[in-house]
Amino acid sequence: PQQATNDAAMASKTLKTVVFIGSAKNIVPPWGGDSRLGDRIVGHVKSLLATRQVAVGGDTIKHDVTYYDPIEVFGEGGALAGDGELRAPHFFLGQAPPAMDAMRDVLKAADCFLIVTPEYNHSIPPALASMMGHFGGSNFSLKPSAICTYSPGPWGGARAAMALRPFLSELGCIPVSKLAHFPGVTDMFEADGTPKDNEHRMLKQLPAMLGELEWMAVAMKTQREKGPPPA
Repeated sequence: PQQATNDAAMASKTLKTVVFIGSAKNIVPPWGGDSRLGDRIVGHVKSLLATRQVAVGGDTIKHDVTYYDPIEVFGEGGALAGDGELRAPHFFLGQAPPAMDAMRDVLKAADCFLIVTPEYNHSIPPALASMMGHFGGSNFSLKPSAICTYSPGPWGGARAAMALRPFLSELGCIPVSKLAHFPGVTDMFEADGTPKDNEHRMLKQLPAMLGELEWMAVAMKTQREKGPPPA
C-alpha cells in the first residue's frame, strides 16, 4: 500500500524542449567523410531524449521535443526561408509569415533549449546565430539552456561552447553549468548516432548535463507560472 501511494504521488511532467542544430553543412568535403558530422550527434540526442524518464522533485520528467535544423529552417518552405543573413528578424515585422509566427510560438512555449553544434572558426556557426537571432529575447527568457558540442578532432568543439555562454545569456536562456563535448565523432558513433562503445566514458556527459537542464527547467517553469520577476 505504501508503494502504491508513492507511485500515485509521483506525477508525470513533460517538458517542451527545443533542440537547435548548429551546422548547415550539406556537402561531403573533398577529403571525404560525412556531409554533416553532427547528424551522428543529433541521432544520439534523439535516441536519448525519446526514451528519457527521470525523477525531478518527486515528478517523472519526459520530453516533447522540437528540432530546428538550419538546412530546413532556411530552405524552401522553411520558417526562415531565404534569410540566413538575418535581414528581417521576426520582431521587426509588423506581419510575419505564418511559418515564422509558428516557429516563434514554439519557442515562446518552450521550457528549455538544447544546442547541438560544432565550432566554426573557434566560435558560433553563423547559421545557429542567425536562426536564434531572428527571434527576440522575450521568447527565450527565464528558461534554461544546455550546450552540446562536437568535432572531428580532439577538442570536441569546446570553444564554441565558451562563445555560446554569453550569447545564450543575453537571449535570456541561461546555460547550465555542465557541458557535453564529443571529440573524434566518427570513432565514437555510428552514422545513425548509435555509440560504438556503450561504456565509453564520454557518453556520461550528456545525461549528466540533461539532469541539470531538467532540474532548472522544472524550477523555472514553476516560477514562471507563478508570475514574472519583480520589476
